[in-house]
Amino acid sequence: MMFFHFYCFIIFCCVHRHVTLKDEESIPPIAKYFNTKGRYEEVNPYLRQDILAVNRSSLQPPSSQCREIHLTAIIRHGTRYPTAKTVRDMQQLHNIVLNNFTEEQSWLRETLTQWTMWYTEDMDGRLVQKGVEDLKHLAVRLSKLFPTIISEEKLRGGLIKFITSSKHRCVNSTLSFKAGLTEMWYNPKLFVHADVEFGHEVNDALMRFFDHCTRFVQEVDKNSSAVIEVDKFKQGLEMMRITVSAAHVTDHLYVSLTDLAEAAFLLCTYELAVKAVNSPWCLLFDEDDAKVMEYASDLREFWKRGYGHDINSKSSCLLFHDLFSRLDKAVNENTLHQQVTEAVTVQIGHADTLLPLLTLLGFFKDAVPLTSANYASQAQRSFRTSRMLPYAANFLLVLYDCGEEGIRLQPLLNEQPLTFPGLTDQQASMLLYEDVRKRYRDLLSGCDFEAECQLLRNPAENSYSKETS
Repeated sequence: MMFFHFYCFIIFCCVHRHVTLKDEESIPPIAKYFNTKGRYEEVNPYLRQDILAVNRSSLQPPSSQCREIHLTAIIRHGTRYPTAKTVRDMQQLHNIVLNNFTEEQSWLRETLTQWTMWYTEDMDGRLVQKGVEDLKHLAVRLSKLFPTIISEEKLRGGLIKFITSSKHRCVNSTLSFKAGLTEMWYNPKLFVHADVEFGHEVNDALMRFFDHCTRFVQEVDKNSSAVIEVDKFKQGLEMMRITVSAAHVTDHLYVSLTDLAEAAFLLCTYELAVKAVNSPWCLLFDEDDAKVMEYASDLREFWKRGYGHDINSKSSCLLFHDLFSRLDKAVNENTLHQQVTEAVTVQIGHADTLLPLLTLLGFFKDAVPLTSANYASQAQRSFRTSRMLPYAANFLLVLYDCGEEGIRLQPLLNEQPLTFPGLTDQQASMLLYEDVRKRYRDLLSGCDFEAECQLLRNPAENSYSKETS
């Protein structure tokens, strides 16, 4: 279907539809299937009308006495350029499309020359201007959602801490988040507008824990058999439906049609994310195609970072314990009627930082694992990275002191409230912190990073073979 659309529509659509996104119609209809390359605005569409809009009514403390005492925000970096490897794949696709047509297809070459291959390898995952804006806007929205703790007073008092991965896109996202706050509160008479006042800590042990977990690296990250379900799906009927129509375009070329389809889909996603344009490459995919491409990507994330292997989530043990130690400290200081010394912790990392932690905590776990054979039955799956992990995705944990109602904890993903898995039967909109700790007591008393990440003689078990926390 993909290349059928190519032949039927691209000649009269591609030039005219290559426009900036000034209205809803100019956003590709398939944008909601862009996986980890999607825009934050596709997860929260109301932001297209007002990028600083918030919905405080979605937060429902059990009483009016509740007050925020601590917030931890674990945030993915903002929109970035493709990596050097992805750029090479894009360039290969573009060259094939332009140089491998018969005379009867010359119109196709002429049409695609209207699009310029502008991606270069030196871009290599760097933050783009849209990524800067992603984090600035997020900072403003969070300060509107939680004004008593994300405040100028707390920032000036050193009560807001910033931690980042060493990758340039994360460091620059951290600087952008801080700039969003300082620019919002800037008053030349009262406030020194200088980033140097508010430093940040680079901590790859926390934000890139996956690099330091030997067992994960060897058994999953560098082990092709760990993602065998992905390879099977790429060779299956769903993917073949997309690529078989393209066979004559790349006739006699030793190039994987699946790889070309993936490169074309990535071109579509990056053109929207980076430049806010509806690229002609998007016209190659109808909605059914996009759902298949989304599932292929979700399969990879599931088996490489999610529930597919137990070590995927256990690699985040350090971040898990760091998170709860901050929450415990805030609760203890508040109980002793002391000032909470770290009112806000902002930690900026990667999609690969967030997904293992969300998996460890049990969020978005389906009853049946994602495999190459159950695409159709997984249409309503919870594990959907397009909704979970767009650029600037954020996982928030907010502590409330509710007086006689106790200390409460509210999780949010992408500014939308979540319910802790296994605690959904409780009536309260925000759970008692002590109940959340009981829910994760086994992990709190275990989940030792050093022990979990040691190489074992036998490969890691599939996490669905036993109960996963």
